[in-house]
Amino acid sequence: MTTYGDIPGHRVLAALVGLLVLLAAACGEGRERDVGEDGGGSGGAAAQGRAGGPAAGGAVEEYLDRVWPDGAPGTVVAARGGARVACSGRGLADPEGGTRAGCGTVYDIASMTKQFTAAAIVKLQTEGRLDVADPLARYVDGVPADKRGITLHHLLTHTAGLPESLGDDYDPVSRAELVSGALSAPLRSRPGETYAYSNTGYSLLAAVVEEASGTGYERYLADRLFRPAGMTDTGYVLPRWDRGRIAVEYDRAGRPQGTPLDHPWAADGPYWNLRGNGGMLSTARDMLRWHRALLGDRVLGGAAKSLLFTRYVSEGEDGGSFYGYGWSLLDLDGAPVATHDGGNDWSAGRVARFLDDGTLVFWISSGAVRAGRWDLPAMDRELTTGIAERVRARP
Repeated sequence: MTTYGDIPGHRVLAALVGLLVLLAAACGEGRERDVGEDGGGSGGAAAQGRAGGPAAGGAVEEYLDRVWPDGAPGTVVAARGGARVACSGRGLADPEGGTRAGCGTVYDIASMTKQFTAAAIVKLQTEGRLDVADPLARYVDGVPADKRGITLHHLLTHTAGLPESLGDDYDPVSRAELVSGALSAPLRSRPGETYAYSNTGYSLLAAVVEEASGTGYERYLADRLFRPAGMTDTGYVLPRWDRGRIAVEYDRAGRPQGTPLDHPWAADGPYWNLRGNGGMLSTARDMLRWHRALLGDRVLGGAAKSLLFTRYVSEGEDGGSFYGYGWSLLDLDGAPVATHDGGNDWSAGRVARFLDDGTLVFWISSGAVRAGRWDLPAMDRELTTGIAERVRARP
């Protein structure tokens, strides 16, 4: 199985820079527009007025009608400065049940989970419970000599030298087994020397969250991040999921793979090859709430947020993108962008936040590839930049 964070969109992230060419495609299947907390339609008159007027929302939906593949299931939300511009579901979240995708549909957001793990570490630092410069050995026992130089900062920036993964996402691996496997695995490079994307490193950070907070990883996120942000539909098992709202995942042949809750999990969430680095469930509405929280100080203050969005290490030889804490960072048409993709064999998506004007683009699909019909990860650049252009356009 492809591990989280290993879809083509991640591999070509640096190619986002400067790519503003929009390709026409077949008209999309009818959309399900959201009537939500902002008022009505795609954001309400007041929200739309703050975000550039109804024309912006209409332009986004018209664009998606042209480029979103016919029949592909998914949801898109766009906002500017915290004001929702557009939100709509496309296709069916459960084709067999006839349930349409919408802004309240629950998806596996995959490696976009890493931004929450990173925020939890930074939150714990603001609470005085840890420091990102701390060695890993302060929080786990038995660290061998070759890994004693690994710090939390190295884990956050994928520079610890750890392997990308230790096995399949659904292997029944406990926290103790994850830690033991990570500590015994050969290093790919010396700590702090080289960027090498590591899901294992973020699972170790989830273990650090538990050690430093004295509570479970998901419980800490729920209490200290999600609740202050007003997020009611994000988590592993703590939300009281209405299973009818969770998107069914489909493979490239169109065969149903069930919902994320149908895959092998422990009683308290994913096993530890996945916990902390992926597998979080969320909705477009909650991702917008998270974006709004990051625009203000409800969850993290300005100095703490700056830790998330600092360009610590280059992600590639071309120097076009960098990694912060749980976010990739780059310039797109001269604007600073914080972004991350996520995906597995079935689902894929991306979140992108423009740090100059607060523009948000989030798209997600539970059937990202259909052989001979569509490939949404391959359209990642087109979708993300095309939506952003229309949100950021001045009236």
